[in-house]
Amino acid sequence: MTASTRVLVVDDEADIRELLDMTLARMGLECDCAGNVAAARQLLRERNYCLCLTDMRMPDGDGLELVRHIEAECPTLPVAVITAHGSTENAVAALKAGAFDYLSKPVSLAQLRTLVKSALALPESKTGVGQRAQQELLGNSAPMAQVRALIAKVARSEAPVYISGESGSGKELAARLIHRESVRCDKSFVAVNCGAIPENLMESEFFGYRKGAFTGAENEREGFFQAADGGTLFLDEVAELPLAMQVKLLRAIQEKHVRRVGATGEEPVNVRIICATHQDLRQLMEAGKFRQDLFFRINVIEIRMPALRECRDDVPDLARRILDRLTAAGGMAAPAITPRAMAALCDYAFPGNVRELENILERAVALHGNGCIDVADLQLQPERLGAGEAAEMGAKPLQEFLDDQERLAILDALKKTRFNRTAAARILGVTFRSLRYRMERLGLNDDEA
Repeated sequence: MTASTRVLVVDDEADIRELLDMTLARMGLECDCAGNVAAARQLLRERNYCLCLTDMRMPDGDGLELVRHIEAECPTLPVAVITAHGSTENAVAALKAGAFDYLSKPVSLAQLRTLVKSALALPESKTGVGQRAQQELLGNSAPMAQVRALIAKVARSEAPVYISGESGSGKELAARLIHRESVRCDKSFVAVNCGAIPENLMESEFFGYRKGAFTGAENEREGFFQAADGGTLFLDEVAELPLAMQVKLLRAIQEKHVRRVGATGEEPVNVRIICATHQDLRQLMEAGKFRQDLFFRINVIEIRMPALRECRDDVPDLARRILDRLTAAGGMAAPAITPRAMAALCDYAFPGNVRELENILERAVALHGNGCIDVADLQLQPERLGAGEAAEMGAKPLQEFLDDQERLAILDALKKTRFNRTAAARILGVTFRSLRYRMERLGLNDDEA
């Protein structure tokens, strides 16, 4: 037998070892069995394995110790832990330590076979994953390099992933990359915007329903969990889920079973959960708006997507790549960006992150002239108020403050266009007549400007 067909089973109960050995033998795999951590370490030094199955409790240690040892000494070897029934804390701890997946006692042979098949489908090398992810997750800054490395690691796991970050920072892209580079890549990736589902439809949308379950249920229908069976379920804006639905979601994740609306029995589902939100789940949890047990269940591995302003060195390369993509569809050559325009992009805070950069450049492609994008074509929005500016606002009547802000915006647009009112109106998104009226109302004229 080669390493590709040999499994290490670690359990202090002889009957469990025998059961696993027999089940794996029927799958064409050979087992080496160990009754404690020390024996398992010795076997790992002597032989290579395609998978390690270990119990959590052993006479001379625990499964977590073995998981950490394998993660350090045999990083390409997937290891799954067997936990006591209902021991969610142990399962989460194992996944955080680097376990590929877990099984609960009593061991379901069907789930065991599914787990083994998934583990055997893992690529042997971790390097290819990061290289492929880099093709779409652009940027050479340190924060982006850390994200790519983490994606490469978690793609080899079945652990739930929580992706945090501001709107437009690429959370769904990261989720798709994890799915694409995982053993589930040939199955469905189902993306769900939790904030877009009416509360009274959530249970039927997530878990499906039986015919006749409610008025209008004329046919049986599967839910998101069934649609993603074998693949990945991406729950975007998970913070929008009401508390009642959070309870049902937690149970589905823990038990790996769901019950359709109107059904009397449950059905198994094999789904990897990836969640994301731009909100702070910890603050929501402290405020009682997000369940603590669900938070710790989905936040096994966290990937924080950096804001674009944290990766300013990546802006020039991102801008050029986006321009190439925007113009390729129309068969046009990508316009150049003047040094002044590029400097303005690099200095901009991008509250909307990469999505905002794409919108800015798409607009600039439509507005630019002479085959070159300049500062005026970008139409960058004024920076948001800082604490000092907010305090200054509080010291003035509201209309006076608003007039001051409008005056500054108009003057800035006029300077960018060398006092061309038509071009300034285009930057401000108003008509020429409206700009002239506003300038008269604010007491501005060309001399003052």
